[in-house]
Amino acid sequence: MTTWLSRWFGGRSAVIGIPYGWLLLFFLFPFLIVMKISVSEMETVTFKDIFTFTDGVLALTLKFNNYVFITQDDLYFKTYLSSLKYAAVTTAFCLAIGYPFAYFMARAKPTAQPALLMLVMLPFWTSFLLRVYAWKGLLSENGWAHDALVGSGFDQVLASLGLISAPGQLMNTPFSLVLGMTYTYLPFMILPLYSNLSKMDLRLLEAAADLGATPFTAFWKITVPLSKAGIIAGSMLVFIPCVGEFVIPELLGGPQTLMIGRVLWDEFFSNNDWPMASSVAVVMVLLIIVPLAIFNKYQAEAIEACK
Repeated sequence: MTTWLSRWFGGRSAVIGIPYGWLLLFFLFPFLIVMKISVSEMETVTFKDIFTFTDGVLALTLKFNNYVFITQDDLYFKTYLSSLKYAAVTTAFCLAIGYPFAYFMARAKPTAQPALLMLVMLPFWTSFLLRVYAWKGLLSENGWAHDALVGSGFDQVLASLGLISAPGQLMNTPFSLVLGMTYTYLPFMILPLYSNLSKMDLRLLEAAADLGATPFTAFWKITVPLSKAGIIAGSMLVFIPCVGEFVIPELLGGPQTLMIGRVLWDEFFSNNDWPMASSVAVVMVLLIIVPLAIFNKYQAEAIEACK
């Protein structure tokens, strides 16, 4: 018995078992509860149990009408598509901004890197909600960001691209939504990229230069492929939470930027239809599982490459 306990509760088994136990308790179990609610039938303020025991017979009653309704109603398809679109655009902007910054941090002097890393993490010292409200004030009329964009004429360009409804109207538009999400999730892109780029062997770039490669060719052929794991990790860390984002679309977005987080809120708290809201949440989780699987695949490949 002592040998069995030491084998399962000590050493490697404990190291592996504790994280798995945490995931089972705080992710899988709540997700199963949500799935159970999604196939239940709503009564007045509660929902029926899917298991019933009558006259010695155990019956299982599952209601899939909510999932069928999701496939038939254009609202859900459009909001899922809108969430994926804005999440993808935000991820692209974060990558375009974060990669040069992470590259600069990785190539900076070792004494300067901690300060640069602190600057990236500095926004986390402030409440997420306060930072979003700050952008609401900056982009509203008489805000300095609003005045700068209008004074430079950049609002005319945004209006011509359809990113704002009219010149000078920056709030409650796709522009304000993407700007807020890019600002909020940019550190999640920079940190994995910096971690990856800082470990790169610079002798490979020296060898490429000795063989006649231009700096751009060496960057594109060597640096970018070697930082693929950081790009994938940063993109997933940005894309996945952006899909289900609620606060930023609610404060900075408008009717034309409806995302699935707002639909979930309405189903839960306005319509009080918990089975329907749970069905929407389950479908959203299933959509997120695909990029998660991609992330885990590349993470496993990166770990194997380091061995």
